[in-house]
Amino acid sequence: MIQDKAAQNNPERIGCGQVSLDLVGKKITLAGWVHRRRDHGGVIFIDLRDRSGLVQVVFNPQEAPDIFRVAERLRSEYVIKVIGEVRRRPEGSANPNLVTGEVEVYADQLEVLNPAKTPPFEIADYREVDEALRLKYRYLDLRRPEMQSKIIARHRITKAVRDYLDKQGFLEIETPVLTRSTPEGARDYLVPSRVHQGSFYALPQSPQLFKQILMVSGFEKYFQIVKCFRDEDLRADRQPEFTQIDIEMSFVEPEDVQRLAEGMLAYAYKEVFGKDLPVPFPRMTWAEAMDRYGTDRPDLRFGLELINFTDLVKDSQFKVFAKVAQAGGEVKGINAKGGSVLSRRELDGLTEFVGEFGAKGLAWMVIGENEIKSPITKFFTAEELDSILERAQAEPGDLLLFVADEPQVVAASLGNLRLKLAGRLGLISETSEDRYVWITDFPMFEYSEEEGRYVALHHPFTSPKEEDLKLLGSDLSAVKAKAYDLVLNGLELGGGSIRIHRPEVQQQVFEALKVSPEEAADKFGFLLDGLSYGAPPHGGIAFGLDRLVMLWTGSESIREVIAFPKTQSAMDLMVKAPAPVEKKQLDELGIELADFRE
Repeated sequence: MIQDKAAQNNPERIGCGQVSLDLVGKKITLAGWVHRRRDHGGVIFIDLRDRSGLVQVVFNPQEAPDIFRVAERLRSEYVIKVIGEVRRRPEGSANPNLVTGEVEVYADQLEVLNPAKTPPFEIADYREVDEALRLKYRYLDLRRPEMQSKIIARHRITKAVRDYLDKQGFLEIETPVLTRSTPEGARDYLVPSRVHQGSFYALPQSPQLFKQILMVSGFEKYFQIVKCFRDEDLRADRQPEFTQIDIEMSFVEPEDVQRLAEGMLAYAYKEVFGKDLPVPFPRMTWAEAMDRYGTDRPDLRFGLELINFTDLVKDSQFKVFAKVAQAGGEVKGINAKGGSVLSRRELDGLTEFVGEFGAKGLAWMVIGENEIKSPITKFFTAEELDSILERAQAEPGDLLLFVADEPQVVAASLGNLRLKLAGRLGLISETSEDRYVWITDFPMFEYSEEEGRYVALHHPFTSPKEEDLKLLGSDLSAVKAKAYDLVLNGLELGGGSIRIHRPEVQQQVFEALKVSPEEAADKFGFLLDGLSYGAPPHGGIAFGLDRLVMLWTGSESIREVIAFPKTQSAMDLMVKAPAPVEKKQLDELGIELADFRE
């Protein structure tokens, strides 16, 4: 009897979003935030919110006059505890927009756990507010059901990834956060050492070297959900600290890694969203992607592929095209289907746009029923124009756009123009099907004008293709890597490669990158030593978890799916970081600051 009485006084606490018809007639406890308050004819209705959802609570002065007077003082975001009876809503008053819309709770006990100030922006009836305000009051922003659903989705995706990799025999192994600076790539975040003054740790840009060492150590299958750090300029899908799904495997080829990644993503997507992914994903070589889309991150949700007109205009009287074609450059274009709706002012704007990527101009042709409107048609013969229109598969209403320049400039300008046109012409919508694609056979090296040498396109531990090893000492531009990226809707989801496992090959690559034996030994000596003790062939891949969650939840920025993100200037507006520290702390580290005042 004592237990029954205790149960009556302290009914089971139920999540607000979990109150259902099964509980009708039962007394329950609820706790959460006042989402909305409505006063209808002397009866007060509260939408009570917790992480699980919303439920309507009724305060009736006829049934509970004492708590009704307390309920009159409730305001938005008050934290309260309610005990009451679950009842079916009256006929015709159910709310189909709520999971709990068929029931309500008649309160007979109410406790205000904490009142709340008026929030700087609405939680219940949220309207777009300045992002800086949202980040300053992130604890309020995170109360919004939309934000909570994204963070919950992130948790579920992460759990599904762990579950899948565990079933595949992978071990989750942590690697150090305080490591050594190896500035081959983005800038490192440095951490001064108090014990070893004048020396610095670096926060890892990735666990690359450590996961390779784990393969040398014989663990064969490693993964980690790991924080990484890069001190670089930010954008919508980039943060100074970000999270990777990091994977490494021994005795594999690229196809093995790709199959595992596809299985992992398909499993997670099904677990979290209940839908199938169309695996295996299509493959496309780097050369094909650059030729057809001008980028190694092609968005395949729409057409607008690049068309090569170089051979057709090489001997034309249009000197702008002919001169470039004869000098080894390219003349490429896009057929913007239906693009004739663009005004001359918009065309001038597109010319300025491609100029941002190095293009010296943008030629155009508007295809009409019986004529072609363009300032350049007079330079072509009828046969040349027919060939151009045939290759472009041009029809009335189409807009042809051309760029003539070096291949890199043509690719960058038209690749970005393609995306801009897709937005202007409405070729991408919320109902557009997601398009995944593997990009393979990347170049091993790219030439850096700034450094006057070849640099690694991915990282210096990527393995060249076996048949290209002979080119390491002669033609670096022709060396292809065993590298692969997975692209979704024009954004890189993840990238990886088969690694170098033979020390002599690693040394050859360092020589090609003009990394001296002394520098290699100083920065990467432990890896080179490890490779010399019998390293297995190995490779892996890393996915950006933040970007994956962003794309899968339809968010516009990774800041929407990170609980406490930084701004684009790398500031945390809530805790006000970075911030100055006391001189005593600097003295302990042996650091003296320069005067930064102008």
